[in-house]
Amino acid sequence: MEHTTEADPAGPRRARVSGVYDYYLGGDLNDEVDREFARRMMSSVPEAPEVARLNRAFLARAVRHCARAGVRQFLDIGSAIPRTGPVHEIARQVTPDARVAYVDIEEEAVAHGRALLAGVPGVTMTHGDLRRPDEVLGHPEVRALLDLTEPVALLMLGVLHYVADADGPGALVAAYREAVGPGSHLVVSHGTDDGAPRQVRSMVDLTTAGQTDAYMRTRAEVTAFFAGFTLLDPGVVFLPRWRPEPTDTPASPRAAVMAYAGVGRLD
Repeated sequence: MEHTTEADPAGPRRARVSGVYDYYLGGDLNDEVDREFARRMMSSVPEAPEVARLNRAFLARAVRHCARAGVRQFLDIGSAIPRTGPVHEIARQVTPDARVAYVDIEEEAVAHGRALLAGVPGVTMTHGDLRRPDEVLGHPEVRALLDLTEPVALLMLGVLHYVADADGPGALVAAYREAVGPGSHLVVSHGTDDGAPRQVRSMVDLTTAGQTDAYMRTRAEVTAFFAGFTLLDPGVVFLPRWRPEPTDTPASPRAAVMAYAGVGRLD
């Protein structure tokens, strides 16, 4: 899950996950290394930018659901650069007092995020690694912003598929679950090769070669992350099938089946 963000004495810097994601979403907080990787990915898997947009659309729907359910605090782990449809703007359309702690492992993403969020009350952007829950949850800025005894929406979108089985992703999710109060929610999106194995395998190979290791998982494996939560309808489904809204743009057949999504509630 560690992403190189500076020049490596052994070779050039690898593309940043946050920079490529920003490029897919039409942003300009990316550099030529990120863009070149994104173009290679798109030449092999043209659906890649659409999957990013579908993920962002799911995030918006899930955040609105959490806010309507009474959640006022959001912990966005692996947030990338909070620019296109950021969580605090979405949540505050429902609950104006929403507080959001953004966390990312890439230092450049954190630097961009801090610059974008400067002067915005009730938000923070910190450097952290999903695999170190004590450090993420214990960060002074996170603890100053969030009351973990109250409901928190744990957002883990497009990040768990960078965690190897050897690192125990299920146990990591459980550690976050144990740290938050009743009424909290878990929001997950995760890549899969269940629906489009050839295209996703190509994405994984390119990602491993040019960015970082990626691990696709089955529907059953993604569902297991919700242990201890009440999994909300419609369960773990492909991204565009989680409570679609009338304004959602229909997904292309292959992009529609490249990632799973789900939301659970802690009772």
